[in-house]
Amino acid sequence: MANYAKVHFLGGTGTVTGSKFLIEAFGKNILIDCGMFQGLKELRELNWLDLPVDVPSIDVVLLTHGHLDHVGYLPRLVKQGFTGNIIGTAPTLAIAEIILKDSAKIHEEDAKKANKEGYTKHQPALSFYTVRDVEKTLALFKVEVLDRWKTLSGQISYRFQLNGHILGATFIELDINEKRFVFSGDIGRKNDYLLENPKKPEWADYLFIESTYGNKLHPENDVETELAALIKEVIKNKGNLIIPSFAVERLQTLMYILWKLYKKNKIPNIPIFIDSPMGNNVLSVFEMFPKWHKLSDSEYAAMCNHINIIESFKETWETIDDQRSKIIIAGSGMVTGGRVLTYLQQLIDVASTTVLLVGYQAEGTRGRQLLDGAHEVKLYGKYYPVKANIQSNESLSAHADQNGLLDWLSEIKNIPEQTFLIHGEPSAMNTFSTKLKDTFGWHICTPKLNEIIKLMV
Repeated sequence: MANYAKVHFLGGTGTVTGSKFLIEAFGKNILIDCGMFQGLKELRELNWLDLPVDVPSIDVVLLTHGHLDHVGYLPRLVKQGFTGNIIGTAPTLAIAEIILKDSAKIHEEDAKKANKEGYTKHQPALSFYTVRDVEKTLALFKVEVLDRWKTLSGQISYRFQLNGHILGATFIELDINEKRFVFSGDIGRKNDYLLENPKKPEWADYLFIESTYGNKLHPENDVETELAALIKEVIKNKGNLIIPSFAVERLQTLMYILWKLYKKNKIPNIPIFIDSPMGNNVLSVFEMFPKWHKLSDSEYAAMCNHINIIESFKETWETIDDQRSKIIIAGSGMVTGGRVLTYLQQLIDVASTTVLLVGYQAEGTRGRQLLDGAHEVKLYGKYYPVKANIQSNESLSAHADQNGLLDWLSEIKNIPEQTFLIHGEPSAMNTFSTKLKDTFGWHICTPKLNEIIKLMV
């Protein structure tokens, strides 16, 4: 009798967010990642629905890395009855803890603010999950090491392999019977400022690969030269440079580059403010796991000493009132929430302001609206005219581009029986699908949300 594994595509299909993939095989139910949907309203509304599976029967969650679109649904999973282990590398779980606590706090504050100021259609507005929900989730965390096969049952084992992208990020190899399932997670880039190059899979019977930049090549420009020129222009205009930033990796990379530019006398000693409570906490994770990144202890200390780290909301307002030209790096990277909204509320209608977008901007986010040239933006229920100079730099992306994805696949020795494109918008998936067929001749599938596919094992 043939043996089959069932794969439920519960997220990360036709979109870059909400990654969740449930595998049923030999009496075990394994969830790979458990992310929140972000961006378009119809996607965000999916977060409020219970998963269309028997959640209490899920045995284990394996995490590729700690970003919200890969871990942000975990407290909801626990509320729906999940009681198994949530397994990842030590930095992944440390980052996930920070992100989930921060997310819960923002959910609670946003619900409170919406109810107080009346800009909600819901009576009352509810928090997606609470800090208490997060605490229950953290009790299920279990650390696993890199490069070591771990047994889940007689027929199933898994291994984490280093994958660049952010601190602790991995791809996951899942061996079921005699077949290898490879889940890419988010693939990092070669020659990263802070991280070692991603490892590459060598065998994949069933491949699940992200396609965020499957239709793009990152520009081969000199990031440092461009950033230095932009900063000098901001100083000349007596303005402010606001950089919405992801708290994990991007913020630390920006800190490193700015410190390096100052050290090389490529920019003057312009005040630099970091306003991201979550980003500050992630900095401590870099300190906790020195072997997971390239920074020496002395570089880390010098970089932190060069930059003003904002500790309170009172200091946020003091920074806004500061009349000097300055650089402000604040969460969130897609301008969906966080402290950056306060800065934009006060400064986006000022012509001398420059906003620099430095990461992927998903459909339906304020970041994408700004990137697409929106003349106004909605913040806390009110519209503000966009008079600021909007710039973007994809060279700072933590995702591999099309060439990087192809390079990551280049050492696979076999022809996968099936390759599934995940974690990408439709245009990126379509382009990357054609590229994979032309390059490797592989069979490509682009699954739909909640589709269930049976694979022979």
